[in-house]
Amino acid sequence: QVQLVESGGGLVQAGGSLRLSCAASGRTFSTYAMGWFRQAPGKERAFVAAINWSGSSTSYAESVKGRFTISRDNAKNTVDLQMNSLKAEDTAVYYCAAEYGLGPGSRWVREYDYWGQGTQVTVSS
Repeated sequence: QVQLVESGGGLVQAGGSLRLSCAASGRTFSTYAMGWFRQAPGKERAFVAAINWSGSSTSYAESVKGRFTISRDNAKNTVDLQMNSLKAEDTAVYYCAAEYGLGPGSRWVREYDYWGQGTQVTVSS
């Protein structure tokens, strides 16, 4: 069982930055790939970024590539999402998720085993 708790969301002006953090419980954090997803009102939950168990492999949605950076610290059981050059269209609830295994981290919601409760990010234009 893994429990995930996100933090760091808030209100920011377009062009600004935010850093989201996700804290995981349990001693098996390093056996999970981690992902960040987001869900805007009226839209489906969408992939943002993923990182494999060791942090050696990352992937990003095209819409955030070059602006967002995912990272993890297995000693602290945390995964972060640094978000720069934020745009109004980045406004959403952001979720972290854990996918058991040594793969690179899926882009698909259905592949993830555990989810956090989400944190709101609002970008004003």
